[in-house]
Amino acid sequence: MIGIIGIVVVFVMVFGGYLAAGGKMGIIMKSLPFEFTMIGGAAIGAFIISNDIAGIKHTLKDIGKVFKGPKWKREDYCDLLCLLYELIRIARKSPVDLETHIESPSESSIFGRYPKIQNDKETVELICDTLRSASMNFDDPHQVEEVLEKRMDANFHHAQHSSHALQTVADGLPALGIVAAVLGVIKTMGSIDQPPEILGKLIGGALVGTFLGVFLAYGFVGPFAAKLKTVVEDESHFHALIREVLVANLHNHAINLCVEVGRQNTPGHVRPSYSELEESLKDAKQAVA
Repeated sequence: MIGIIGIVVVFVMVFGGYLAAGGKMGIIMKSLPFEFTMIGGAAIGAFIISNDIAGIKHTLKDIGKVFKGPKWKREDYCDLLCLLYELIRIARKSPVDLETHIESPSESSIFGRYPKIQNDKETVELICDTLRSASMNFDDPHQVEEVLEKRMDANFHHAQHSSHALQTVADGLPALGIVAAVLGVIKTMGSIDQPPEILGKLIGGALVGTFLGVFLAYGFVGPFAAKLKTVVEDESHFHALIREVLVANLHNHAINLCVEVGRQNTPGHVRPSYSELEESLKDAKQAVA
């Protein structure tokens, strides 16, 4: 919703100010389809050239995050802490029972209580792989933390692709606007024998290209890239919480302390309160009973 409001504000302030200053939309509207075809088409072509099919699909899919925001909400962080609490409790009580959950998480009754987490492949694999490694005696906290850090860095780098791709397009749009403007000037020079009022319209139409390139770059594509970067950074905290809790578990801290370490390392705007988490843990224990 906030993204839509931002788009409306950009249009109203730019064109509203232009009209308030006495500008006329006629010349812009007449030139806009042709200028947009040149600039937008060139930008799309350059985007296709600089990305593979997977990168293109990834970017198009991620554009929705500009309007939806981060995938993981406050309640999801609380659910994740409860899930990790239950898994760690089972791992310490009966490692054999844990295997049924981490080997088939799609059929696990514990994972099943948190369907949003269960349906996220990378999150489930991160949890299961780490717990499985611990059961295979790969339980040095520092080594496990290093492995998790590298894995998370790789995931984060991949997730940032959309932001980088859009920022590259934003960087090129002003130059493409100049290309369209130069073509407009070339067209104008072919009509140099026309009266001033006609030449003025032709020059004005050429300048629409420069305007459009800068407008799209700094009014839309650039902010989209910045928003995607912020969303990806926000979502990365979800996996960081998994690392904090599972590494604390390898240090053999009490289960409640492991969960509290994760809670306190959660960003403030999505961090569940201590009492809220305690209530959720009680509900989880009752569900198991």
